[in-house]
Amino acid sequence: MIIFLIFTALAVIWFIAENKFILNFRRKDFGGNIRIMHISDIHHSRKGKDNCRISAAAEKEKPDLIFITGDFVSRNETDLNSAEILLNRLCNISQVYMVSGNHEQSLPEEIRSKFTEMAEKAGALILDNTGKCVTIKGRQLYICGTVQKYTTYCKNGGYNNLDRFTLNDMKKTSGKAPDSEILLLAHNPLWAETYAEWGADYTFSGHIHGGAVRLFGIGILSPERKFFPEYSKGVYNIGGMKLCVSAGIGKIRLFNPPEIIIYAI
Repeated sequence: MIIFLIFTALAVIWFIAENKFILNFRRKDFGGNIRIMHISDIHHSRKGKDNCRISAAAEKEKPDLIFITGDFVSRNETDLNSAEILLNRLCNISQVYMVSGNHEQSLPEEIRSKFTEMAEKAGALILDNTGKCVTIKGRQLYICGTVQKYTTYCKNGGYNNLDRFTLNDMKKTSGKAPDSEILLLAHNPLWAETYAEWGADYTFSGHIHGGAVRLFGIGILSPERKFFPEYSKGVYNIGGMKLCVSAGIGKIRLFNPPEIIIYAI
């Protein structure tokens, strides 16, 4: 009984620390010379005032690119001041590319318009079903984003019989993949096979929050209330594409620290 109480107390302490104080930095080196900072799923989380710990990390790392893969804010937020301060700070450090998550998609129209205006004013590029050709350190890249219908996340108020996202769907929204090195921002990693078949070389995702609770390195639950989501955290090789999934920063979690990732590609 005493051992159980001690374990429970330690778990509670760790739970509070994870959700209030901890912010991990994970690194993955693919052997290239372009450094990308990947931020995802901040939601309501605050890592310091106006998330200053996030911007301080970016200032220290000085990445070539910053990717934000959705849910920068939560759907019920009406005050975007903190998000605006963070985004301005990040844009002053490096070029920021963003893609909408399901929470941005479900913002009230007035707040979503303010969010878009805020991002554009800061200098971030929102890549919802669009892309941009850039040359960085002598490499030609096509940086793009894809956004699925909201009914792939939630349908009729629930999570049953959700719509799928096929290769034909992606071709309709994003066109044919260009003949260049493609870096794709896609909030939802569950359609990884579609992204690979379309032609992405790297896909950066979030959404799953690492599975909320992780046991023995396995994510337990997806936001769609599905157990053991296939892609929850880490790098997965799918048909020649590298799927880079962040556990994100916000939302309740256990044994699953909030994280920022630095990739060298």
